[in-house]
Formats: sequence, structure tokens, C-alpha cells
Amino acid sequence: MDWVARYLDHVRFEKRLAERTLALYTLDLQKLAAYAAEAQVALDAVQPTHIRRWVAQMHSGGRSGRGIALILSGWRGFYVWMGRQGLVPHNPVQGIRAPKAPKPLPKALSVDDAVQLAEFAGASATDQDPWLRCRDAAMVELLYSCGLRVGELTGLDVHASTHAKGWIDLPAAEAHVLGKGSKRRSVPVGRKALDALQAWYTVRAEGLTAATAEQPALFIGRHGTRLSAQAIWQRLRQRSLQAGLATPVHPHMLRHSFASHVLQSSSDLRAVQELLGHANISTTQVYTRLDFQHLAQAYDAAHPRARKK
Repeated sequence: MDWVARYLDHVRFEKRLAERTLALYTLDLQKLAAYAAEAQVALDAVQPTHIRRWVAQMHSGGRSGRGIALILSGWRGFYVWMGRQGLVPHNPVQGIRAPKAPKPLPKALSVDDAVQLAEFAGASATDQDPWLRCRDAAMVELLYSCGLRVGELTGLDVHASTHAKGWIDLPAAEAHVLGKGSKRRSVPVGRKALDALQAWYTVRAEGLTAATAEQPALFIGRHGTRLSAQAIWQRLRQRSLQAGLATPVHPHMLRHSFASHVLQSSSDLRAVQELLGHANISTTQVYTRLDFQHLAQAYDAAHPRARKK
């Protein structure tokens, strides 16, 4: 009896699956049948140990954890149907999970690229509004200097108040922000960022109108309204491309760069956790992988037994 064909008829006519889904089920079950034939075991005699072995084979062959999980889902459905037909006493796929996919590393700029972006002054004197250049320079410097989230940046006001989500204390060189979970923290502001902010404070009022004269937001658009996160994403992307960077930059990439570069210089994970406002240090530990990646690249470039001819 061709149980695979019967099952595919079942999902085709009774479940009315889409043709694309049916094609994937067919491929997955063909793979199952091939593994079983290679192991010389009938489909109704497959055990969890067989499934684990085949998962290991797929993983070592380069199949992603997500891909394996989808295949297991197809196999699991097949054995559920087999059980309902009274063909197997138990589901051999039940409880078996695919290997976890490694968490991708945060995308961080190199130090040179971060500096190139921060120091970019425009392709020419006329291609961009000087007011916008000044504002964007202050935003980039602050994001990179303090590792702020974009929501923390948009929440900054010019002056401290009981209603302000955040503000900059220029004399103390500190940014006070409201982070995730409504947790407040203070972050040092670097000299370059302070200079950029001073320049922005000087021209900021040019973007205000009579209707928006009382606008408290530190970063505003040309109509005097508080700048949105989406607008900051767009401006940063445009600036990074104009600056000649190989990849478009988004605000969180500058936060990652801040964390990675501070950790490379200080090796103080606990301090980086405080600066980023992470509740759990395990969240911050991902940057140690970036730090090791940096060291590995330096090793490959410098060690005489690692350099490629």
C-alpha cells in the first residue's frame, strides 16, 4: 500500500491545500521515504531514533534549522494521519525539534565607516539645505555617541520638564532618556556630539513658525513638528549612501556600532549594559561575539600563519 500517495490525496482533496503547499509536502515525504529505504525500515516502523538521525544528516548537509523544522512539520502531519488510520501505534516525529538557528549578529559599522558617516558634510554646498545638514549631523553624532534607540532620540525635548521623555544636559554632557519599560537612564555625551548639538541649537529656531513656536521637541522637521522615527530612518539612509558607505545605515546600526566599539576599547560588558539600558546582561553579551569577530579579522590580517597569499 502506498501510504504516501494516499496521504497526499487526503490533503489534496479533503484539506484542499494550495498546489505550492502540496508540492512541498510531496518533496518532504519523498525525502522521508528515501531515508527509510536507505535505512531498510518500513514507514510504519520508523522510530524517533531514525528521525533524529535523519535530522542530524540534514543539518550536517547544510540544511537550515528553519528548513528542517518545515520538513519535520510535514512528516509530523503524515504520521498523525497514519495514526488515525490505525497504521502506527505512535508518532515518531512527536517531540522532535529542528536544531536552533544561530541568532544573527547585530549589524555594526566599522570604526572607520562610523567616523566617515559622522563627519560627512554633504556632497556639495548646494545639494542639501544647511539647516537639514546641521540637524542630521546632530542626530548621527548623538545616536553614535550615546547608543540611543530611535524612539529615545525622537522623545528628546529641548528643555527638561516633568512632561519630557528625555532631554540633553549640555553643561553636564549627559543625555537623559526614557527607554524600554519606561526605565530612565543617563548616558554620557561625547565632545563631537556636544559640538554638533550646540550648532543645532543655534539654528533650530529657523524651522519654527508662529504656530509651532512652543514646540518642545529637540529634533523637528521643516514644518516645526516633532521628527518621526520613519523620517530619521529615511534621513540616515540617504546620508549613508551620500557618504559613500557600502550599505544603507539605519538608527539601530549606530546603536550596535556604539556598543561594539565601546566594548572593543574597554572590554567592560557591565558598563555597556548600563549604557544601552539592557535589563539583562545576556542581551548585551551578543556584542562579545562582534568583539571576537573583530579580533578574528585582525588575526587573519596580521598573523603570518593566517594571512592568505
